[in-house]
Amino acid sequence: MFSMLIDGRLTETDARLKVINPSDETVAAEVSDADRTIVDSAVQAAKQAYASWRNTAVDERQALLRKLSAVLQENADELAELLVREQGRPLPLAHFEVGLAQRYLDFYAEQSLDVEILVDDTNSRVELHRKSLGVVAAISPWNAPLYLSLSKVAPALLAGNSVVLKPPQTSPLAVLRFGELVKDIVPAGLLNIICGGNDAGAAMVDHPDVAKVSFTGSTETGKVIMREASSSLKRLTLELGGNDAAIVLPDVDPKAIAPALFGTAFFNSGQVCAIIKRLYVHDDIYDAVCEELAALANGAAVGDDAQSQFGPIQNKAQLDKVLGYLDEAHRSGRVIAGGKRIERPGYFVQLTVVRDIEDGTPLVDEEPFGPILPVVRFSSIDDVVAKANASTLGLGASVWSKDLVVASDIASRIDSGTVWINQHCALDPAIPFPTRKQSGIGVESGREGLLEYTAVQVVNINKASAV
Repeated sequence: MFSMLIDGRLTETDARLKVINPSDETVAAEVSDADRTIVDSAVQAAKQAYASWRNTAVDERQALLRKLSAVLQENADELAELLVREQGRPLPLAHFEVGLAQRYLDFYAEQSLDVEILVDDTNSRVELHRKSLGVVAAISPWNAPLYLSLSKVAPALLAGNSVVLKPPQTSPLAVLRFGELVKDIVPAGLLNIICGGNDAGAAMVDHPDVAKVSFTGSTETGKVIMREASSSLKRLTLELGGNDAAIVLPDVDPKAIAPALFGTAFFNSGQVCAIIKRLYVHDDIYDAVCEELAALANGAAVGDDAQSQFGPIQNKAQLDKVLGYLDEAHRSGRVIAGGKRIERPGYFVQLTVVRDIEDGTPLVDEEPFGPILPVVRFSSIDDVVAKANASTLGLGASVWSKDLVVASDIASRIDSGTVWINQHCALDPAIPFPTRKQSGIGVESGREGLLEYTAVQVVNINKASAV
């Protein structure tokens, strides 16, 4: 089990990687560690499959996505259990990820790329075509490996491309198992799934036969990918880090709003790029909101049993970073909930709320990517908008208020790809998820996300004179 899929065949390498269960620090499985030779074989298989797939009708591509969706649905329990084992997340949250991945397949199975007529008169006809690109290298992160892998695969295949997919080395199991399940459904070479570390990813990015790289991960890694891809001017979609600000206005009820703020700040134990990372609360309700959030955090169940609401940090390297931010929290603010690693096997950290902290400290200015929420006091709208926009990142933000007109006006002043009002991280496959500033390049999801996997071709016909 957990073999790579290359050219329609299950493949293993002698070099192995250990996948650690973050809930107990045991070895959950061993998987292949692909080298450049393996990457090249996957790219060549994808290149060969692309030669025929690019010419298929859109209804054939739609049918394939529906088949993949059916496989996901039929094996949802097994895939969810694998996500629990490799990621530590509670089982209901694992099922949520499987369901979200299926929704992406279903959404793109209903899309098409019809020719647009720009001009059609007695003299000329001008058509705009959306053409496939070629081999797409898709690289997904460890926090939501199945969903973020298939959210790339679905539009890539619908657009007529072939794919080489690399799931994260610390949580590849569900994606590799999906490859095993669809081996006899996907045409050989059209979807290749490899596993490996940074060397495998680098080999994909600089491969001369890769036309596009779609990457979700850290901003620093995204910058490296952008540099490496520049040598051949590869197309890029980079969905990178976020330090999302949420602004809470004084007209809300602290007790009523706290559960929604809490849920979208600590979702997946804080390991999501587009959740609340900095919470700005108006001075009038600051103490009340802090009190409600602290009560929710102190009462949350963190662990790996059926009653647990929150799981561990996914890997040891990220745990060490989070622990560093916990130390910073005690130095720069007042910890009113959590603040410690949980003394037990596994990478568990208490849900932590920090008040009386300011911009200019690492916990506010950077992205901890863990269960730590800084709550910053504000009194001036102009000041808080300036602080929200001061970040080099601009993935998402939110405004919370009973007055939708005021909230919408504030939202229009925030420099981020998405601004939610009275919600946060409300993702949907039909809604574009754009990036801004150093949070990335391009758009994921929606029809705009599909167009990222195409190239524009204009066919300009002179009707008046035939040669």
